[in-house]
Parts: sequence; C-alpha cells; structure tokens
Amino acid sequence: MPKIHLPTPLRPYADGASSVDVHGSTVAEALGGLVTRYGGLRRHLYDEAGKLRSFVNVYRNEEDVRYLQREATPLSPSDSLSIIPSIAGGKAAPPAPADAVTLSNEEVRRYSRHLIMPEVGLEGQKKLKAARVLAIGTGGLGSPLSLYLAAAGVGTIGLVDFDVVDDSNLQRQILFGTEDVGRSKLQAASERLRGVNPNIHIVPFDTRLTSENALDILQGFDIVADGTDNFPTRYLVNDACVLTGKPNVYASIFRFEGQASVFWAEKGPCYRCLYSEPPPPGLVPSCAEGGVLGILPGLLGVVQATETIKLILGEGEPLVGRLLLVDALSMRFRELKLHKNPECVICGPNPTVTKLIDYEAFCGVAAEAPAAAVPEVTVEELKAIREREEDFVLLDVREPHEISICAFPESVKIPLGKLTENLHRLSTADEIVVHCKLGGRSAKAVELLRQSGFRKVRNLAGGIDRWAERIDRSMPRY
Repeated sequence: MPKIHLPTPLRPYADGASSVDVHGSTVAEALGGLVTRYGGLRRHLYDEAGKLRSFVNVYRNEEDVRYLQREATPLSPSDSLSIIPSIAGGKAAPPAPADAVTLSNEEVRRYSRHLIMPEVGLEGQKKLKAARVLAIGTGGLGSPLSLYLAAAGVGTIGLVDFDVVDDSNLQRQILFGTEDVGRSKLQAASERLRGVNPNIHIVPFDTRLTSENALDILQGFDIVADGTDNFPTRYLVNDACVLTGKPNVYASIFRFEGQASVFWAEKGPCYRCLYSEPPPPGLVPSCAEGGVLGILPGLLGVVQATETIKLILGEGEPLVGRLLLVDALSMRFRELKLHKNPECVICGPNPTVTKLIDYEAFCGVAAEAPAAAVPEVTVEELKAIREREEDFVLLDVREPHEISICAFPESVKIPLGKLTENLHRLSTADEIVVHCKLGGRSAKAVELLRQSGFRKVRNLAGGIDRWAERIDRSMPRY
C-alpha cells in the first residue's frame, strides 16, 4: 500500500511516526485516510473549507502533484507521498537524540566508508542522521554544500530560496541542469538531493529570509550555513544566529577569492565582530557585476560542508575564531585569527541590538540604486534616439574584457576607473548617454560627470543587459 512520509513538524501529531502506510488509489484518498487516523493533522493540512493549505506541498515519489493531477493524482501500491511544508511556520518537533536513531542495512552499506573511520563510526553516523542543518540559499555555495551534506547522511536539510533557475546559474550552481532552467530552485534542488540520498528529509522554505520570519525558520535547526550573496541577508543571518544561539557556518566568494569561518557567539566571535558595519552601497560589486570563477564556490561550499559535519560529529578544530582566506589564482590558503569584540553591538556583554532590525536600511540598500537619483533614459528611448540619428555620445564605462563580449559599435569606451583622467575626451556641450552592464557603474559615472560640470548626461537604465533582453535579442547576455 502507498506510504506517506511526514516532515518533522508534523510527526508529533502522528504519534511520532516518520512514515505511515495508508490505503488509497489517489492522493486525496491517501491524505483522507491519514487525517482520519490522526485527527490532529487535519488542521495542519487543510483549511476550514477542506482545501489543502497553500503552504503544504505534496510529492508523489519525486514529482510535485501540483504538476500532475493535484489531489486526483493516481497512486499505485509502490508509490510514496511526501508532505513538504513550503514556507516557515510553527515550531518544529524536538530533534531525535542520536542514541534513538537507527541505521537500516541499506544505510550501513551506503555509509560504510564513514563507519570504518574511528572519528565517525556508527555513533557518528547516527549523529549525522539526527542532525538538522539549514542552508540559506541554493546557489553557488549552497549547491555543493547541500549535495555533500545529503551524501554524508545529514538527516534533515532545510533550504531557503525563492528564486528560479537561470541559465547563467549553471556555470557554478551544480545542483541544477539545463533542463531545470525556469524551474523553482527549491523544487529542482529538492529532487536532486533526494536523488542523491532518499534517506534524508528536505524542508524547503520558498520565501525570502526576512526579519519577520528568520527566527521562526531557524528555530527548527541545529546549524545554519550561510550561502547568501548580499550584505543585508548576511547581517540578518548573523544576528538571527546570535539571538538563537546557533553556529553560523559562513563563506563568501568573489572572482578568484573566498573566505570561510564559523561564527558562533557562544564560543567565539560573530560576523559583526569581524565587520561591524557593511561597506558603503555599491563599493563591493556583486558577482553579477564582478564575476566569479565557477569552481570557486565549489571549493568554499565544500569547506562549509566540512565544517558543518565537524560540528555535528564534535570532531576536529572548527573555524571558530579563525578566518580562512582562499586565493584560487595562486592556490594559497591563509588563516587570520578573529577576536571577539567586547563592544560588539549584538554578541558583546552590553548589546544594543537585541532583536532583528531593518537590514536593508542598515546596509543602505535604498542608496544602492543610484540610477533612481540621476537622470535616466530607457532602452526603448535609446532605440528611438538611435533610429532618429540624433546627435549624442554613447559612453561605455565597462571593462575591456566585457566590451569584447558585446558592445554598441559607436560607443566611446572609457572604463569607470579611468573616467576622471579621460574627461578631456568628452565635451560638456554634448548630449551623453552612459551605460555599463546593469546600470550601477554607469550611474556612478553620471554622478562623477555632473560633479565635473557635465549637465546633459543621462544613465541607461538596466544597462546593455536590458538592451539585449528587450531590444536586440541577438546580442549575447553575460
């Protein structure tokens, strides 16, 4: 008969069962039998009108029934259903102690190379199965991290992401394949991880991590692994981990360089001890602007997975109080000692941050879009200007290696970093439209030009990438 796998938060309402055998030839009949047997589950799965709640996803084997025939999806006796909550909410069941966990014969065979290591052994593998790790992001860092945690047998892996797979992700986000482009990252990642190890439990959170939901999401996990790529979320993850007492396994990447550490306020410094304040908006370019070697997040994500497993096993020396620096170009690893800041605003003895704050405002994100503060021209308007053959100057402030990918043939090419010393190549009498890839660097160029006496200068909103997206689709996007 079909089997229904229950997520950890629902097990207390089913006498602690992780899976239940039910009768039913469809998803609706199977779920009906489940809530008839365990009445406490009904309000968690169905609303007052008897409809399946929007935050509950149901999978038949590896397929989301929303993309099959929903609750009318047929079941065979060999099928299994998995109930997957898609957003945060409520408290998770308490973790199962390692001594209460057992390994099947299949799991013993699967993890045999762990079991013969004295640092892991049977008891260590049980600790891995009982562990609950939350990965923030399924991108460049989250992909190798979650893959190796799944393969190692970490019993419960939470995934926080709300994005869809884009073809530009495939260069580094190894969770996904070409066939996943356009799909939900959570759905594709969950399927891939279950394919790696069907013994694990995936808890997806299809939402952006915010100050409103972070504490609720984190409370159901033992360890948090930060795979984010922006400063507001990075500070949010840090503060939430400090407030909940959880270790934060951290990594960041840019071009050929990376960092990794374990921030754990109860045993050492937190992220704010290292960086008390974020850099000014726009000072540190994102990977979309600056690029990243596709292999680098694999290297740092594996470091994160290693540190996570060490924490679970209680073996080795974790990166608490140490910052690992990786330079892939020279293949050199350096280590810096981190100190707990006695004046840290959140983990110090006299904290001033005692609850989650507005991290967008804290990081000055509102000021990170200078394009809104300078005169703009849309790509549609630029197209019309070019077609009318109006007299104007198109200024490209990207780097030479970017220009070799795609460019407007008539543009004047001056990288942003060399603009000040090349102002003599431009005239204050000309109408000037400035562009870069996405619009951020060109907005800075507009500000610089206006400060230098140029008044008839505008920024191309969205940059050449938006031109390629909306106007000239034969132009390559990068």
